[in-house]
Amino acid sequence: MKWRRLNGTRIELPIKEAVEQTILREKEAGHRLKVCIGSDSQVRGDVIEFATVIVFLREKKGGFMFISNSKERAPMGLRERMILEVAKSVEIAYALCDLLDKHEVELEVHADINTDPHFQSNTALKEAMGYILGMGFVFKAKPNAFASSSCADKVV
Repeated sequence: MKWRRLNGTRIELPIKEAVEQTILREKEAGHRLKVCIGSDSQVRGDVIEFATVIVFLREKKGGFMFISNSKERAPMGLRERMILEVAKSVEIAYALCDLLDKHEVELEVHADINTDPHFQSNTALKEAMGYILGMGFVFKAKPNAFASSSCADKVV
């Protein structure tokens, strides 16, 4: 996966190394961090575009994010797309969890899935929640899943 910052600057280091350098820099500056990971997607014709974000929240001091975009050509239904979004987030969370534990940084995985049964995305809620919680991560869904429903949504 290729990663960049919101301003478009490419992250050349492997993502785990870039995250560790970021954590060390932020801690040195006196910031307490929390990391939230989320993904979102948009269907554009026969292509599905995905965005996965790693959001770094500084306690009471704002935040910033790393972004990765990808595309899929395979046709898929809404439920499958929602689960693929979650899988992309879990993949990154799993790759970073040891590092975040080492530096005592909280981690949340956000799913762009509505908890209200009147919304179509709700069909994937149980599977997504089970997947994320089963991996041992803290799970957030809409309206509390800002990493996916706000941050990733803006860059997909």
